[in-house]
Amino acid sequence: MGKHDAVKEKKKKRKHMGLKIFIFILIVLAIAGGLFAKRVYDLGGNWLAALFGHNKKTLENLDKLYILAMGESTGMSDTIIVCSYDPKTQEASMLSIPRDTFIGDSQYNASAYDKINSVYNSGKDPEKTMEKVNEITGLDIKNYILIDTQGLVELVDAIGGIEFNVPMDMKYNDNKQGLHVSLQEGWQKLNGNQVEQLVRFRHNADGSTYSYEYGMEDFGRMRTQREVIIAVAKQTIQFKNIKEIGNIIDIAEKYAKTNMDFQILKDYIPYAINMNTDNIKAEQLPGSPKYINGISFFLYDEEKTKTVIDELFNGITVEENVEETVE
Repeated sequence: MGKHDAVKEKKKKRKHMGLKIFIFILIVLAIAGGLFAKRVYDLGGNWLAALFGHNKKTLENLDKLYILAMGESTGMSDTIIVCSYDPKTQEASMLSIPRDTFIGDSQYNASAYDKINSVYNSGKDPEKTMEKVNEITGLDIKNYILIDTQGLVELVDAIGGIEFNVPMDMKYNDNKQGLHVSLQEGWQKLNGNQVEQLVRFRHNADGSTYSYEYGMEDFGRMRTQREVIIAVAKQTIQFKNIKEIGNIIDIAEKYAKTNMDFQILKDYIPYAINMNTDNIKAEQLPGSPKYINGISFFLYDEEKTKTVIDELFNGITVEENVEETVE
């Protein structure tokens, strides 16, 4: 064989080898693609869960999530909300607990320390607040999260702001609290700073507040806070914000104090993005305000509270409660 023929033979072998490698890669990709497609199919078409390495067992092992969310200002918790999410049923609920809720043993000796936000103690004793909420609701909440308002600001900005219908013109300034509110009524896109103004607003400088129908003073603020949470959730779980998940978790780890492992929470993300936020159930603890010893309290109604808890978190309707009582 001549030199020219030897070179030609080597090129032929290289060509055959390159073809074999190419075919091998195609086979590997086909197998990997097939396995991924099967995993997506097994997960009901949830490709993000498949990308996270989940399988059918992952969802089966995810428990219903209960979290007590708290936000503070001036050392007290102005926001106390029980949140739940079930990735299996895609059901989510929220219950606001008024900050003035009476938790004392006797109304006769009631003092400011008998308000639920007094046990918050500048975020030092979140477990005590959780314990009191469990006593009121009959739930067994084990997870809490304390949210710094700066974290809310950065989260809203990270997801590109939220569309929100501001219920009224808001104008209020309090240099002591560092609170400066200036918002106009109507649908608009709000940035992080504006959302902070919105959730902290209770009344205007002239004393005007939310309408009676909406819920005056703290009741209006609690309603607004719930609706803001829904709006933030709706914006966060949009497909375009999936790329921000890492940043969002970083913000949470920086500005939130919690007893939960954020790495575990990641397992809920692929299912949460499929949740219809329009179906989130949101209520306020039933009861009425009352002045005791010259102090403003909120007295919750135990019977109505049980009904609300059953409807929001236990999947029991009013009709089922009535039937159970009759029996």
